[in-house]
Amino acid sequence: MTTIDAARIGTLIRDARKLHGWTQAHLAEKIGTSQSAVNRIEKGGQNLSLETVRRISEALDAELLTLGRNDVMHLRVHGGRELNGAVDIRSSKNAAVALLCASLLNRGRTTLRGVARIAEVDRILEVLRSIGVSAEWTEDGRDLVLQPPVTLALDEMDQEAARRTRSILMLLGPLVHDRPAFQLPYAGGCDLGTRTVEPHMLALRHFGVEVRATEEKYHVEVDHERRADGAIVLVERGDTVTENAILAAARHDGATTIRNASPNYMVQDLCFFLEDLGVKIEGIGTTTLVVHGVPVIDTDIEYAPSEDPVEAMTFLAAAVVTKSSITIRRVPIEFVEIELAILRTMGFRYDMTEEYMSTNGRTRLVDLTTHVSELKAPIDKIHAMPFPGVNIDNLPFFAVIAASAEGGTLIHDWTYDNRAIYLTELTNLGANVRLLDPHRVLVEGPTRWRGAELMCPPALRPAVVVLLGMLAAQGTSVLRNVYMIRRGYEDLADRLTALGAQITVFRDA
Repeated sequence: MTTIDAARIGTLIRDARKLHGWTQAHLAEKIGTSQSAVNRIEKGGQNLSLETVRRISEALDAELLTLGRNDVMHLRVHGGRELNGAVDIRSSKNAAVALLCASLLNRGRTTLRGVARIAEVDRILEVLRSIGVSAEWTEDGRDLVLQPPVTLALDEMDQEAARRTRSILMLLGPLVHDRPAFQLPYAGGCDLGTRTVEPHMLALRHFGVEVRATEEKYHVEVDHERRADGAIVLVERGDTVTENAILAAARHDGATTIRNASPNYMVQDLCFFLEDLGVKIEGIGTTTLVVHGVPVIDTDIEYAPSEDPVEAMTFLAAAVVTKSSITIRRVPIEFVEIELAILRTMGFRYDMTEEYMSTNGRTRLVDLTTHVSELKAPIDKIHAMPFPGVNIDNLPFFAVIAASAEGGTLIHDWTYDNRAIYLTELTNLGANVRLLDPHRVLVEGPTRWRGAELMCPPALRPAVVVLLGMLAAQGTSVLRNVYMIRRGYEDLADRLTALGAQITVFRDA
């Protein structure tokens, strides 16, 4: 605890608590203390033992707060180095999550090629194995072979692992087909009134699904004889909401129309996978899908999820902020076209090869070679939109890009209530990032980057944004407890090092 001050720890706890939608009283109940004690902790006025920090970390699912353990990973970055060489974009994290859940629809063997070896995948695998699914990596560690049991042992579900993955909701769609009732734990302090959960429930009611929430669980009841008339109209064009509706429709006998569907990359991958299983889906890549369900799916299948556009954006941003020329191979161009168009208006220069196909045979790929460019701030604000707009997960990268450009850039992160706050961490590295409100930041550039020692923000993309700022900063920086990055990226530090970055992984003694 001597290396991190109490005020800084308190701020991180407060931000992680708000990210969960919890009150101070709720957190106090979870860790067995009083609301006034939590208030003092968040204000930096309470001495914290390592055990207290660990309890808070576990309650908030924020491993960045676990200090003093020798298994916590940190990064030491010697910045200001130009990158060079080439990097291959790996398969999509979000597609892997959807396909793991979708494998429960299939009684046969599912082999997923080139699955990302990340913490989020590991957590879902813990859940699947606990309910009886055989899930084994191939000898080379790149492919994953899944075989469900005849009957899933839902009562044996690893509750702790389930609560620690925000993807647990995506099990609803696959599980509604074969049982009249079941329970799922829920994570992150969600309740049915929040915008991230209620759209799922509204979509699933079409299939006779009713969900009742208690403090710790979703209690699900399914009336397989009841089905709403007409199309499912999603009240939110969310990726996981769309995926849950597709998963529920995949084994429903007959045609299900889903309107206001997300056409994003992970949704398309799920549709391609289901088509290979024999489920006919019309309208892939549009906002209206017609799913022709198959009551029984029993097929041995091999499928390779497509490449990750957010990872592609990560390396594009790395090239911009380090003023480097690198080649980024296997970029799913359909899902970064808007981002590249905005970068062109800012003066970014690059070359692009002819298109070729991903291993899945459907996703269009290109190789991009970046050129050192002098960027100017865009005239208009930058904001995310459902596909084909700027990807919601790609928006934070424009903060570090804008900090490298001349002029002021307004970034509007309307989707999340707290994520924009974490972009202000760049100020510790010399950037001028001003928080206008919980959803908007004004970034003034260019930046004279400087090194700093920081705790990893408790949000995946802002955490990587901070790491990229450290790559640009002269001198040495330290990013402490990078579990959040490991949750969504495979070997990111090693791959940046292969391009010429100087990053050292270390742990507390």
